[in-house]
Amino acid sequence: MDRRNEAAESREGLLRSYDKGERTPMRISLENAYRSDSESDIDATDFLDRDPLNHQSQPAVQAYGPSIELARLRRSFARRSKCFFAILVILIIFWTVVAGGGFFLYKVAPVDGMSPPWYPTPPGGTSLKWQDSYKKAQALVEKMTLPEKVNITTGTGWQMGLAVGNTGPAIHVGFPGLALQDGPLGLRFADNATAFPAGITVGATWNKELMYLRGKAHGMEARLKGINVLLGPCVGPLGRMPAGGRNWEGFGADPVLQGIAGALTIQGIQEEGIIATIKHFVGNEQEHFRQSWEWGLPNAISSNIDDRTLHEMYGWPFQDAVKAGVASVMCSYQMLNNSYSCGNSKLLNGILKDELGFQGFVQSDWLAQRSGVASALAGLDMSMPGDGLWWGKGQSLWGPELSKAVLNGSLPVSRLNDMVTRVVASWYQLGQDDKSKFDGEGPNFSSWTNDKMGVINPGSPDDRDQKVVNKFINVQGSGDEAHSIIARKVATEGIVLVKNEGILPLSKDGWPTSENHEINMRVGIFGEDSGAGRGPNVCPDRGCNQGTLGSGWGSGAVEFPYLITPAEALLDAFNKDRVYVTDFPTNHPPFKTTPVILKQQDVCIVFVNADSGEGYMAADGIRGDRNDLYIQKDGEDLILKVASGCGDGKGSTVVVIHSVGPVIMEGWIDVPGVKAVLMANLPGQESGNAIADILLGVVNPSGKLPYTIGKSLEDYGPGAKIQYYPNAAIPQQNFSEGLYIDYRYFDKEGIEPRFEFGFGLSYTTFDYSNLVVRPVLPKSSLPAARTPGIDPPQYDDKIPDASEALLPKGFRKLKKFVYPYISSTSIIEKGPYPYPEGYEIKQTPPEAGGDEGGNPDLWNTYATVSVDIKNTGSVTGKEVVQLYLGFDGVKGDAKEIDFPRSVLRNFEKTELESDEKQIVEFNLTRRDLSYWDIVRQNWVMPTEGSITIKVGSSSRDLKLTGWY
Repeated sequence: MDRRNEAAESREGLLRSYDKGERTPMRISLENAYRSDSESDIDATDFLDRDPLNHQSQPAVQAYGPSIELARLRRSFARRSKCFFAILVILIIFWTVVAGGGFFLYKVAPVDGMSPPWYPTPPGGTSLKWQDSYKKAQALVEKMTLPEKVNITTGTGWQMGLAVGNTGPAIHVGFPGLALQDGPLGLRFADNATAFPAGITVGATWNKELMYLRGKAHGMEARLKGINVLLGPCVGPLGRMPAGGRNWEGFGADPVLQGIAGALTIQGIQEEGIIATIKHFVGNEQEHFRQSWEWGLPNAISSNIDDRTLHEMYGWPFQDAVKAGVASVMCSYQMLNNSYSCGNSKLLNGILKDELGFQGFVQSDWLAQRSGVASALAGLDMSMPGDGLWWGKGQSLWGPELSKAVLNGSLPVSRLNDMVTRVVASWYQLGQDDKSKFDGEGPNFSSWTNDKMGVINPGSPDDRDQKVVNKFINVQGSGDEAHSIIARKVATEGIVLVKNEGILPLSKDGWPTSENHEINMRVGIFGEDSGAGRGPNVCPDRGCNQGTLGSGWGSGAVEFPYLITPAEALLDAFNKDRVYVTDFPTNHPPFKTTPVILKQQDVCIVFVNADSGEGYMAADGIRGDRNDLYIQKDGEDLILKVASGCGDGKGSTVVVIHSVGPVIMEGWIDVPGVKAVLMANLPGQESGNAIADILLGVVNPSGKLPYTIGKSLEDYGPGAKIQYYPNAAIPQQNFSEGLYIDYRYFDKEGIEPRFEFGFGLSYTTFDYSNLVVRPVLPKSSLPAARTPGIDPPQYDDKIPDASEALLPKGFRKLKKFVYPYISSTSIIEKGPYPYPEGYEIKQTPPEAGGDEGGNPDLWNTYATVSVDIKNTGSVTGKEVVQLYLGFDGVKGDAKEIDFPRSVLRNFEKTELESDEKQIVEFNLTRRDLSYWDIVRQNWVMPTEGSITIKVGSSSRDLKLTGWY
């Protein structure tokens, strides 16, 4: 292997940089996974400057076999002879056809976007809630030099700093460099930090308090580790496609569930002074083709979403996040309506910053920025990680290029000032100027090595200055404040009991005392997912499915401080004097050679799973998105064998599924031996304790499905299928189903699911009664008129002297590090700049805007709903009361509008003792009661007829109905 070569992976991989073997070693768990190998598969982009996103020694989806074969032939051609030239040409032609004309169309630019232009960027600082922070920011920015401003808006480059993203400081005014770190379920690459349950598990709790508490603990750990910006929570993907690789990072396949969970997570994170980042804005619903070059194509896929669907579905949770005061939004990799999301002026300027009134800063996903000046004009405020179009090259689209753009007049000084002010104001808004909480010294851990000593900038071969980079500070809390307590509660309440034929809960003491049995109860635990495997951190970024599944893979994964396995917890939980427990942590137990291990069981518990993750990694033939919705690793076959043979056919089988999303159960769920099924989702470090609590009745199950479990992938509709093959040089994905995903599609088409959205069983029962709807405000078609915000900061927008941006004399530069400096003033050439089409059009502020989250009237309560809930069972339990709206009773113009049968609008989880009754109350806002009118460009409330209000325990079990 040529150790001088870099193996720069995607954003979530690692940059390898060696210099005669004297480099600081990378994080041990990542050392081998990201090593360049001369014999690894290289795809057909190799004739270009090496594409780091495809230089991986990993299996590919079968669709990409031609490109891999091409690479192998190319190496053979170089090593042996030219006799394969004809074959090579044929394969190039074949690959070209497969890739939609890829070889000859690599230079094809995206077609004109379907998003209209929206310029200029609305300035931040128009909201009263941010007024003080913007005043402080203005006072600081006024004193900054041009290089300092550029430093704040441009990342320093991949692996240039201890965090996954780092910005340069403004030293003369005392503003520190910022550290940005993944991710949505914990601190990526950090030691001594909690591995919380994944977002999909949080969504399955339907517990608002736990959503907030998990966020708060997450924020505290980030602060104590020296992080400024957390790259989470995630509400995009929404879950349009149930096999989507990163659905598990979000909270479920509904915009309201996602929005409420995201907003409460943000509240918790930001109460700890950490800038939360809501992501990925917007339409990043699959991993295949999400990123330029990652799949061998020069351009990412375009998610083509109509205006109403964007507002009511994919944009809805982001609106909730902005209303909650989120300080950062991450724009996504893919195109939206044939314009890159991080350069889409309608999306960032028109919708996010004007209509939604976003006051913080927009950062790019790592390498999602695809242009320089154009992206700044379109509303991007921070480039991450600072590198340009290629990983680890240090050739930034901003940095010195941004300095030049300002000096030559291409980028208005006012736009740069707004970019900087938004970042600095966010820092003040979260109180990061408080030295008692933020020492300004940056992270106390390194993302790149486990060693105590290392270099700050391992991405540069020039940095040889060894320092303490890992201080190994434990931030997990202790005693009653231990974050493991929150993690366990979330994992437990996130377990959904979907089938129970009286077998659960089991007793830790085995047989009931009233029953006479000659021998103790025998419990057999089966399945690889029950055990430790090779350990939870054996694969980088959790990029393999082995042992029990605690999270998906990718940038959203973390290093587990520990992982309690189901077998370990159950062996400890059962009374060893009364119950004989054996465990077989494999999906292929020796049933034929040793049938007694199955026949001599009274209860069999089978653990199976389904995994997925981010598209830059592959495992077991899965490149991000799942290939189907079935249980993986022969898990279904294991279930069938155990269910038929447990106790020689007389035993009871319980199936526990750890999964990134819904799985098809039709092949086994109705087998007589299968008595109970639980969806345990992705439980994090407390996995075993959580499932043991539920199985043994220590905790009554209260989770509800955050998605629909269908009987086949086809049940979810045509739009639910991953686009595994490119349909053009720029793959096009039309969201033609509009509002109809998941349960909405099932309802529309009259399809009976196996288990509906919001469904979940309990060990007790509940009764619903006395639904009362109380109007608070009269119906009116449109929100109140938009009111102007406060005046934003004003600056002297004079172009500074070019000498201000010159590299200081005697300054020692590190190779590949992104600096703001220019080499000479002679390179600055002023002249007319070809501003984008529509740049001079004066935009009319949309009436749907007016403050954070949009028009304030959208958040006013127009009706309240109350309902009585009674626990009619014998044990204490928690019930999730769900409120849905229907618009089938509206009249007038709204009668012509297409509405889903039912849409979730709110939920509350309440705990009741046996025979206890409580009143559960809801507020319905104007936005809840409205639809997005594409002509009026506003939220419109139907005023004629009635809006139906339905309350129940799932999307299909709506017990009470009222009207507004």
